[in-house]
Amino acid sequence: MVTTMKEVAERAGVSKSTVSQFLHKRYNYMSENTKKKIEQAIEDLSYIPNEVARSLKQKKTFIVGVISSTILSRFTTEVVRAIEDECQLENVQVIVCNTDDDSLKEKKYVQSMIARQVDGLIIFPTEENKKLYVSLVKNGYPFVFVDRKIDEISVDTVLLNNEKASELAVEALIEHGHNNIGIITFPLGKKAITTRSERLSGYRNTLGKHDIPVNENYIKSGRLDEMSNLIGQLFHMKNPPTAIIATNDMILEQVLIYAKNNHLTIPNDFSLIGIDDVSFASFYNPPITTVSQPSFEMGKRSARLLLEKIDQKEHEELSEIIRLNPAINHRESVQKLN
Repeated sequence: MVTTMKEVAERAGVSKSTVSQFLHKRYNYMSENTKKKIEQAIEDLSYIPNEVARSLKQKKTFIVGVISSTILSRFTTEVVRAIEDECQLENVQVIVCNTDDDSLKEKKYVQSMIARQVDGLIIFPTEENKKLYVSLVKNGYPFVFVDRKIDEISVDTVLLNNEKASELAVEALIEHGHNNIGIITFPLGKKAITTRSERLSGYRNTLGKHDIPVNENYIKSGRLDEMSNLIGQLFHMKNPPTAIIATNDMILEQVLIYAKNNHLTIPNDFSLIGIDDVSFASFYNPPITTVSQPSFEMGKRSARLLLEKIDQKEHEELSEIIRLNPAINHRESVQKLN
């Protein structure tokens, strides 16, 4: 039989309202002795608060959804972890949905979460669902974009200064005498995801700043299952790049696997920089130079934006774009050329 709040109150010798205040952490006028008695009563009776009643009363479910692009990426995992940590501080639960960057899955998950009446969403968006997000803005539904933005939609967004990330990588390679620099990214196209298009733009602009012509053959983009072939194309060129930039952690892993399988050594055969500071980068042999993202800060900021938006009775029309800066971690995977 389910224990009620009334039974907890009777066991602790206090009123129901006092138990309610305790559950909502309103301790202003509550003695330590009263708190201990309520805690003990809850433990003795194995009481579980009725979240449905709580949500009906406050017109909230105290649940938010995260529509994640992929849980295979360490970066994404860290962002989601930070979101959950921040939400837990407000006793808000988090449901995570993985889309694999499939716009149809993304749309279905967004619609499903709204149907389940979650209080708001944090989304790694794709351009294909622009109309859906426009309609959510018009309806005043609280949501935040993270890691990516969609132009012409007024939504609070937290993301990296992606052009700066590529700039740091290219500058480091040029300083070590490299002019033939390759870059590998996930699929581009007209509706390329923000991180991909901006990192490629940063690569192009930084080469241009140093009067180094962009060799289009040094730019490779494709799906994860195409990476081995794309990397091979770079190394089988007549004049292959002396250095490669892997634009995320999953691509970096593919480059390292290719190098091992083809008996290529870093940095003797080619220099390498990865964007995303994966855990193994510092102890890989040799340690890999990386450009790190403040992933936990991005998750924390996006969660805080959403929670504030949920609490607002009237949603502001102006949106905030927050760009956080990357940092380069110089290690031993870049060779200095004569």
